[in-house]
Amino acid sequence: MSEQHTPPPVSGRETDKWLSPGKPNVQAIYVLYLVGFVIGITALIGIVLAYMNRGKSEAWVETHYTYAIRTFWIGMVGAIVSFFLLFLLIGFPLMFAVAVWVIVRCIFGLQQISRNEPIARPEGWWI
Repeated sequence: MSEQHTPPPVSGRETDKWLSPGKPNVQAIYVLYLVGFVIGITALIGIVLAYMNRGKSEAWVETHYTYAIRTFWIGMVGAIVSFFLLFLLIGFPLMFAVAVWVIVRCIFGLQQISRNEPIARPEGWWI
């Protein structure tokens, strides 16, 4: 009798880890937000990933998804308000402040996720 050869089980590529819910995915979302200051579309990819993977991981990682989603939307509202206030000349400093706020929140989120720590107040407006 001839032996049949069965292929080994297929597991995802190592590079696909960042697409699955969990720590690498959250790190990718924060980085996509930061790169969004240079290439705008990456922030949209980040928010889509956050919504796709929310509710599919451990509780401490879920705090990061909530935090990342709120960072995107509050930053977006701040950017829109800043744009309309450009005509009153207070939009420039406000836009700068919103950018700094988003960058600080992303860096804080990256630090917390690298330490395997949750965000203490993910629904808060500050860090």
